[in-house]
Amino acid sequence: APTQRFLDDFEQYYALGVILASALVMLVPWLLLGWDFDDSFYRAMVLLVVASPCALVISVPAAFLSAIAAGARRGVIFKGGAHLEQMAAIKVVAFDKTGTLTVGHPAVTDVVPFGIWSADDLLRIAGAVEARSEHPLSRAVRQAAEARGIPVGAVDEFTAATGEGVEGVFEGLEVRVGRMRYIAECAGQPPDHVVAEYERLHAEGKTVLLACFGGDWAGVLGVADQLRPESRQIVAALHQAGVEHVVMLTGDNAGVGQRIASQAGITDVRAELMPDQKASIMETLHEEYGPVAMVGDGVNDAPALAAATVGIAMGAAGTDVALETADVVLMGDQLETIPYAIRLSHRARRVVWQNIIFALGVIAVLVFSTFLFELPLPLGVVGHEGSTVIVVLNGLRLLTGRAS
Repeated sequence: APTQRFLDDFEQYYALGVILASALVMLVPWLLLGWDFDDSFYRAMVLLVVASPCALVISVPAAFLSAIAAGARRGVIFKGGAHLEQMAAIKVVAFDKTGTLTVGHPAVTDVVPFGIWSADDLLRIAGAVEARSEHPLSRAVRQAAEARGIPVGAVDEFTAATGEGVEGVFEGLEVRVGRMRYIAECAGQPPDHVVAEYERLHAEGKTVLLACFGGDWAGVLGVADQLRPESRQIVAALHQAGVEHVVMLTGDNAGVGQRIASQAGITDVRAELMPDQKASIMETLHEEYGPVAMVGDGVNDAPALAAATVGIAMGAAGTDVALETADVVLMGDQLETIPYAIRLSHRARRVVWQNIIFALGVIAVLVFSTFLFELPLPLGVVGHEGSTVIVVLNGLRLLTGRAS
């Protein structure tokens, strides 16, 4: 943690200063003030003991290691004390929508084929291509085909365009499934009936996937996700924990984003975003409000997780890339642990400063007593070691897991 790094650097100079001061106390009174050497040496040894920075150095790791252990017991994995300390400074929390604020299991609600294709054809062919993707929307298409008892075959030459869609070759047929502009590259300008279906589903707040089979507009799939039941309470709890602003980021259209955000109590929605745009928004939010925490679970969220002050990944449903990139991992996908983690970091920081102030105060009192009251060495040892024990015990209080 930054505080610990600062104290480690400070301790090197401080320890050198204590050694030099002890040497001066041993030599100056003996050589210049006529003290007996035994008295000068004894007083120097007392100063060397009572001014040692043991309690100061242990004050940060004792607290942060205890807080990290307490968080792990509650399903919050901090990848180091630096991230624990940074959580206490968070002013903005940005949520990815799919799989984070929502359950991450969207379902196909509308199947609209065009031309020579039937609804079963649309699900069979689109499901075959989507079967190679890990995206929640892809799983929804695949599950819709399975629910109708439609077998999903294998595809060749599969390619996933991040944030756009997927493509492959199915039974010799070039297939694309994804966003409007991505499909337009394959099928050309969309005809009026395609635009009409797209706008209808869009107005209903659904995610719209379009399909291109062999260069033709083949159909439209409407997909809808559901808000996690606890999302609205989590947003309120974040504000209570000191977060000033909550944002929702999504690659879906604005209608879908607004529908989910209004249910969750979020007013700031950034929609139709590519992965690199999510990352750039982290910088914008940091400039406007302060340190930012990004919560996500997918490959698309990895750039934003890396760009945020603290990246938080949903452990159970998160992809390997998101888990590797994030600074904090939530095991079990429990959103309620995010406010807990912020409160725990606040408490850990308070305990750290309690320890630092106490350790410095004890050192000052013992050094003062060494010169004014001729503090005996045994009492100096008791005071020095006792302050170290008290600092460690104060840090260990965080093991209880309380975050307030």
